[in-house]
Amino acid sequence: MKATQKDFGSLAAKAAANARVFFFCGPDEAGAADAAARIVGLLPDAGERIEFSGAELRKDPVRLSDEARSTSLFGGTRHIWVRAAGDEAHDAVANLLDADGDPCPVLIVATGASEKSRTAKLLAPRPDALVGMFHAPDLASVTGVVRTQAGAAGLRLSSDLAERIARGAGLDTRLARSEIEKLALYCDAAPESPRTVTAADLDAIGAQTSDDDFGPLVDAVLGGRRERLAPELARLRAMQISPVGLLLALERRTAQLAALASRISPGQGMVQFLDAEANARRIFWRDKAVLGEQLRAWRGPRLERLAQRLMSLHQAMLGNSIDAELLLSQELAAFCRIAGSELVRKTA
Repeated sequence: MKATQKDFGSLAAKAAANARVFFFCGPDEAGAADAAARIVGLLPDAGERIEFSGAELRKDPVRLSDEARSTSLFGGTRHIWVRAAGDEAHDAVANLLDADGDPCPVLIVATGASEKSRTAKLLAPRPDALVGMFHAPDLASVTGVVRTQAGAAGLRLSSDLAERIARGAGLDTRLARSEIEKLALYCDAAPESPRTVTAADLDAIGAQTSDDDFGPLVDAVLGGRRERLAPELARLRAMQISPVGLLLALERRTAQLAALASRISPGQGMVQFLDAEANARRIFWRDKAVLGEQLRAWRGPRLERLAQRLMSLHQAMLGNSIDAELLLSQELAAFCRIAGSELVRKTA
């Protein structure tokens, strides 16, 4: 089976009942992770959660099949969650499918892969598997998701406030859900006793979003602003900003740039393109200047390599939390130099 953002909601219950292997891919890491979490929630008895990285399964491709057919320590059910980059888990999935017996549910979130990857092609034709492709979201679609989340939590939310939450979450539906949960608690809302949200309510639960902190550093790095990099890194340390949170903000912006780059028509001027995107409410009008600058620096293969390096950096930081800030700072400096050199070359 195959699914996208548009039809996943209608297929989720059927997939949870019939499929055993789920492969969620595409540049929208938040959407893919949300989809995997929804499948877990739909399982009759999800049981114990076993986690693997793609790197672990690449080194030992038999381990997934063994774990998926073994029993829990206490005899209960289990499911396996895999965070992979690209096709790291392909051989492990192939072994899983070749073995005898029914495996426990296996959910793979591989945001560096696409529906054209080897793993996706292996699973898509099978009735006992689901491949979900999640493209980078736009402002309008995430605003709609926020309003849906709010309604389910018993909150009546205007379009303007929903858009504000979507922008503040950096188009990350997981962060948006966290804001909705805080709003519901603050407003004492529930599905059976809905409440109308005001701007004052939103200010009260979070006057400043994490992206307010991350934004200047993300823009300095991807815009090649070398003179701003050192002061922003100093601010990062002084404010004790989470390195992983900053990395997620960089990943979201990179996904946004990839989505924008895919929509630019040959010969179309950057100004006209960004004006059209803002008018369609796919980007915020205040972001036009920085997005235009970053699109000039990061296009084509260079943008693809940036996404791959961010994914590798994410894995390195998760595996070495002590040096996470140092690893991040080194890569930020490299990205900033690359962007700055490319912008200088294009203006020369």
